[in-house]
Amino acid sequence: MEYDEGILRERMDDVTLSTAAEHRHMMTLHCQQCHTVLADSHGVCGEINSMGCIMCISVTNDVVVSVVMVSGRKRELVDCIFSALQCNSCHSVVGKVIHSAPSRLASIRSIFLLHKANINCYILDSSSMVKASTLTFDLKPLTDSITKMRHKFDAQLDHMLYIKSRLADMSLTSTFTLSSFCLQQFA
Repeated sequence: MEYDEGILRERMDDVTLSTAAEHRHMMTLHCQQCHTVLADSHGVCGEINSMGCIMCISVTNDVVVSVVMVSGRKRELVDCIFSALQCNSCHSVVGKVIHSAPSRLASIRSIFLLHKANINCYILDSSSMVKASTLTFDLKPLTDSITKMRHKFDAQLDHMLYIKSRLADMSLTSTFTLSSFCLQQFA
């Protein structure tokens, strides 16, 4: 959907963004039924393709965790205990949160899993609404980010050590100059 001064102009269902482009785009995730904002791109931490879910570390207060816990008996959710996530406005199920899982799914315990089929994404840069199922939410491996940050820290440390040595040299020079000045005054 495209908006022009608050008026819906056009819905775009076949839009896809490259993975690199997606990470630059800020977006909000909406309930497909009532368009209530459920999360934003800052809270997205990846996706699980086999489950068709977007992984979020945070959601808005309009996402309600059901008090009913269900025991998974099919496919990926075998031996899991989870609760449904519901939109607070229209009460449609928009995802799930896993409370207990075998070790193979330990990394997604307590992560909000939003069903891509039930989510639309409003991309802020282009003012367009697209189906979440047309996008990928894969994130770069963490090791790349850590390596890049380490190089930045090393460069910063080198710069600070250089400044420290310059200050030490200036301190010695000024101490020597002050000593020479004092000796000349008292001689």
